[in-house]
Amino acid sequence: MGRIIFYEDRNFQGRSYETSSDCVDLSSYLSRCSSIRVESGCFMVYERPNFMGHQFFLRQGEYPDYQYLMSMGMMGESVRSCRVIPMHRGTFRMRIYERENFGGQMTELTDDCESIQDRFRMSDCQSCQVIEGPWLMYEQPHYRGRQMLMMPGEYRSFREMGMRMRVSSIRRIMEPC
Repeated sequence: MGRIIFYEDRNFQGRSYETSSDCVDLSSYLSRCSSIRVESGCFMVYERPNFMGHQFFLRQGEYPDYQYLMSMGMMGESVRSCRVIPMHRGTFRMRIYERENFGGQMTELTDDCESIQDRFRMSDCQSCQVIEGPWLMYEQPHYRGRQMLMMPGEYRSFREMGMRMRVSSIRRIMEPC
């Protein structure tokens, strides 16, 4: 099980809120989030309540200045919700599709992919089926830019999910978390 602590001020100062589970709205506990410490596990943090908006993956470590994530365009003004990413020790499998509703070219992944355009000659990725394991999709090649967490399930349209980014690379979320 993971543990994360959010602080109102930079460098782990000011009021704090600690959790080991999903939190749909941090504004109930803090007025803002300026630094984060992940004591254990992995988390996805979101710029809006209810796991909406830009998201960013955090693993065990210290994040003393939230402004850094904002300056890189990865997050909005604040963290408003978080989700625990459960540990996965099995195999990883995902099918990505060029078009919405599982249309167009289909490719199955079992490992990381630095560039879906280069490796599979896919022009775009607009839907997917996650069969096993948690995955991160990135807007730029080589695992850079905005991120999107994909847990096992079917995702018929990234656009309808409110994800306004082009998927360019994909990585498994593996131990240790």
